[in-house]
Amino acid sequence: MQLFVKDLTVIDFSYLCAKRGMVGESWIVDVLLEGGLDEQNMLLDFAKVKRTIKQTIDMVADHRLLVPTACSNVRWQQQGDRVWVDFDSSLGQIHLACPSQAFTLVSSEKIDQLSVNSFLQKALREALPKNVEGITLTLRHEILDTPYYHYSHGLRKHDGNCQRIAHGHRSPIHIFENGHPALKWDQYWAKRWHDIYLGSEEDLVSVDSLSLSAQTRVSDDTHYGFHYQAPQGDFQLAMPKTCCDLIPHDTTVELLADFIAATLVAKVPTSQFKVVAFEGVGKGAIVTKG
Repeated sequence: MQLFVKDLTVIDFSYLCAKRGMVGESWIVDVLLEGGLDEQNMLLDFAKVKRTIKQTIDMVADHRLLVPTACSNVRWQQQGDRVWVDFDSSLGQIHLACPSQAFTLVSSEKIDQLSVNSFLQKALREALPKNVEGITLTLRHEILDTPYYHYSHGLRKHDGNCQRIAHGHRSPIHIFENGHPALKWDQYWAKRWHDIYLGSEEDLVSVDSLSLSAQTRVSDDTHYGFHYQAPQGDFQLAMPKTCCDLIPHDTTVELLADFIAATLVAKVPTSQFKVVAFEGVGKGAIVTKG
C-alpha cells in the first residue's frame, strides 16, 4: 500500500557551497509512504503525515544553515551547545559562531537534493510508526519562468527560527513600472541579489570584535562582521564583502519590498513602482511607491 502527499511543506534554508559560497534555497517537499494498514485500516492518518513529517523536517533542516561536513573546505567544532564553522569558497572565506540549532551538519561532500534527501529519510524513519516500511521524498524547486534570486539573512528581532543568522530563500520577484510589467528591473534585482547575504546595518560590527574560531584570518578590509543576541542565543558571522548587500533596516520581506521600491524610485523619480517580492514559495509582500 502507498500513501502520497504533494506539496507537504517547503524547506527554507541556506547551505555552504565551494563554488557559490552561502546559498539561500527553498525546496518543495512531496512524500510517498509504503507499508501495511494499521488498526484504523490506514497506512497513516493524513493529519499525522502532515504533523509528524512536517514537524520532523522543520526541526532538523528548516531555517538552518546546512553544512557538508565531509567536504574538505569545511572545518567545524562544537563545545556544548555552540558550534564554530569555517568554510573556504571560491568567493572567499565564511566564518560563523552560533548556537548548534542554527546548523544542520550533513555527512556529505556537498549539499544537494540527494544528500539532503538521505539525511531527512534517516530522521523520518525514527519518527514514523513501524507499519510504515518505506518513505520516499521528492525535493524540488518551484518551477519559475521569471527572474529570481537566492538570498540569505537573519532576523534578530524574530521570536521564531528566522532569528538564525544564516538561513535563506529562493525567491521570484515581479516589478511593475507605471502599471506595466518591468522585466528589466526583475532582471536587475535577480542579478544584484544572486547568492547574496542581506545584512542589516544594525548588526554590523568589526570583524576583530567577533569570537570566531582560532583559524579565522580575515579583516574588515575583505569581510563584513555581523553580530547579535537573539532569544536562541548569540549569533556571529563574517562574510566576504563581495557577497553582501547592506540594508539600512531589518531584512523582513516587507522591508525588503519597501527597500526595492525606494531604490527604484530614487533611480527613476518620475515613475511609480509596484514591487511584488517573495520570501521563498507562495508568500511575500507588495509595496507601491512613486
